[in-house]
Amino acid sequence: MLVMHTKHSKTTDAAAVPERGIDPAALAGKIKQWGKELGFSSIGIARADVSRAVPRFERWLELGRHGEMDYMAKHRQLRAAPAALLPGARSVISARLPYWPRAARSEQVLANGEMAYISRYALGRDYHRKVRQRLARLGKRIESELAEKQPGLAFVQRVFSDSAPVMEAEFAVRAGIAWRGKHTLTLSREGSWHFLGEIYTTLDLPADTAGHAHCGTCSRCIEACPTGAIVAPHEVDANLCVSYLTIELRGAIPLPLRPLIGNRVYGCDDCQLRCPWNRFARIGDSDFAARGGLDEAKLVDLFAWDAREFEQRLAGSPIRRIGHERWLRNIAVALGNAAPTPEIEIALLARGGHPSRLVREHVAWALSRISGARR
Repeated sequence: MLVMHTKHSKTTDAAAVPERGIDPAALAGKIKQWGKELGFSSIGIARADVSRAVPRFERWLELGRHGEMDYMAKHRQLRAAPAALLPGARSVISARLPYWPRAARSEQVLANGEMAYISRYALGRDYHRKVRQRLARLGKRIESELAEKQPGLAFVQRVFSDSAPVMEAEFAVRAGIAWRGKHTLTLSREGSWHFLGEIYTTLDLPADTAGHAHCGTCSRCIEACPTGAIVAPHEVDANLCVSYLTIELRGAIPLPLRPLIGNRVYGCDDCQLRCPWNRFARIGDSDFAARGGLDEAKLVDLFAWDAREFEQRLAGSPIRRIGHERWLRNIAVALGNAAPTPEIEIALLARGGHPSRLVREHVAWALSRISGARR
């Protein structure tokens, strides 16, 4: 997160920001142009109001579909009230940045049980910092423009990208840069391979028209989910989602779900890979190009990394957030789902005495799967 004050600002409460000498519509147009120059594929503006989305979010929490993501419930009030994160917030500038990596052979990797499938968003550099850095640069352009047009204008802006309790998807829809797919991800006519980011601001900018859904009767994303986590259109139960199981869940992966995970060791893209709109995806920003051969890595090679190698090889990657223990847990499950080979069995046996009980349990499960496959 980044909070930016103009050098003329005296307060963070800008409920009565003066706008003398400023054409809000012209400023909004410039903001969109500057955003494009910074590499964003689309910029839109919404009111700082998510009240229409709160009931659905509350219902999701009440049903327990957030799993162990306690922070979702803990910060529910902050998500529902943008002014709690930025006093006097009036407008939200929503940005979309594409990440679809060059040479991401998704279908081929998923079809090869000896390879590790890593969600395409995580193949390159960590998006949190990259998106916020660009939004901060956009914020500086806004600040410079206003300092020139109206010296002394007090306003505040705060930058986010999956870094605070913000209803990012809702703002993207309200700002007209996306719609919500039946898999709950945001979609545009260029698909869903993008990151979102926001600038909360006390400026009163004209809001864009909200986006309209263009999914029609298509249900391919629902049918593609390997664990049936999309329990209804626009409803995902995180407890069943492979991304949740391999990234957010800290403990043991439930036994019935392990065989369904296949070779997915960090996240899952199946719903996106089936979405017809992703046929129109463009190659994304070079910051998110696949690094270190992660788009075509063998499971046994990744399983051999020790903790130090894990940290070194994944420096600057979002994958580091799960830590080495869960990394081994996930790969052990994938190895158990692969066709048994001597190489896989040797790799698993080498981890059979791992200090972590979590790792040992998943390795034992994988070895039992190999033994069962040979009978």
